[in-house]
Amino acid sequence: MSAAARRPDLDGEPLLKMSELAERSGVSAGTIRYYLREGLLGDGADVVRTSRNMAWYPPRYVERIALIKRLQEERFLPLRVIRGALDQSPERVGALIELQDRIIEHSLASGAGEERISRRRAAARYGVPVNVLGRLEEIDVLSPGRGGYGADDVQIIEAIASFRAGGYDEALGFTVYDTLRYREALEPLVEEEVGALLERLAGEVDVERALEIVQAGTDPLRELIGAMHSKLLIAALRRAGAS
Repeated sequence: MSAAARRPDLDGEPLLKMSELAERSGVSAGTIRYYLREGLLGDGADVVRTSRNMAWYPPRYVERIALIKRLQEERFLPLRVIRGALDQSPERVGALIELQDRIIEHSLASGAGEERISRRRAAARYGVPVNVLGRLEEIDVLSPGRGGYGADDVQIIEAIASFRAGGYDEALGFTVYDTLRYREALEPLVEEEVGALLERLAGEVDVERALEIVQAGTDPLRELIGAMHSKLLIAALRRAGAS
């Protein structure tokens, strides 16, 4: 009996070996197995096992894997959110993409008319040396656009100026690289926040209302993070003093 005759099918459609699925989808067998373990390709009921070491996969996995990779690489969506959307319906995926696009569009529109200032003007206005601002750009704490620094970067510069005025300067060993501690701590938190927002809002409320909710949470979130940081800082200092 030939290899083609031994190949099983599902509803008349020939199934694929793992190597064939990997080749057609453009991802490694290890990645596909990970997707299977995480439930990203469904419950596995349509995988046909003909022996302990041989399994066959439906061709539709090729399109699903391509969609997962696109949502990861182009939309930066967490796998948890992708899995939840795929489990529900293709409409859910569309809602996720639409909401994400609208949030990005709104952010770009909001920043389009804002005043921007150059590095030299910022240095003169806030008393932060030009070379310090340059190093902050190098480590991606500041991200000036074509016209200079936008509102978020200006707030960071104002905060750094206040730190320096209070004594947090190079003479005591404080440098721009201390800011990386906060960025590295915040990055995974922001990833979780984006995942939770998209997961809970997309498809549950209309896009305009979802956008309003996201906007309404911006200032309270900053206040919450600041208050929790202060509380944790005091608690850590008390523990250090008691040790």
